[in-house]
Amino acid sequence: MARVTVEDCIDKVSNRFELVLLAAHRARMISGGVEPSLERDNDKNPVLALREIAVETVTFDELMESTIESHQRQIEVDEPDDEDLSLLIGEGHKGKEDTTNDSANEDLLRALMDAQKSEGT
Repeated sequence: MARVTVEDCIDKVSNRFELVLLAAHRARMISGGVEPSLERDNDKNPVLALREIAVETVTFDELMESTIESHQRQIEVDEPDDEDLSLLIGEGHKGKEDTTNDSANEDLLRALMDAQKSEGT
């Protein structure tokens, strides 16, 4: 593909403004050190980004997700409720003996890890 135009990419991304946004983001990614998925062929980053979109070596969904993540200031994490957390940990089914065994196992694991660290140095 000697020359890339918006018309080459418009069937991959229907909105021209969205296409420009995604291509610009991909070009910034490439200039930031991300390895391009196509050979450069003496093309500048924006042209290379458009070529990648036209050939579909990078997908619309990947670029859109990456663009959104780059603009986020705070990432919200869904934390489980206390009941769900206790079920995940398994506290609801453990008795006193199991808890004692778990703490003994944790102590043993720590001792083994400390021994391994001291052998490595």
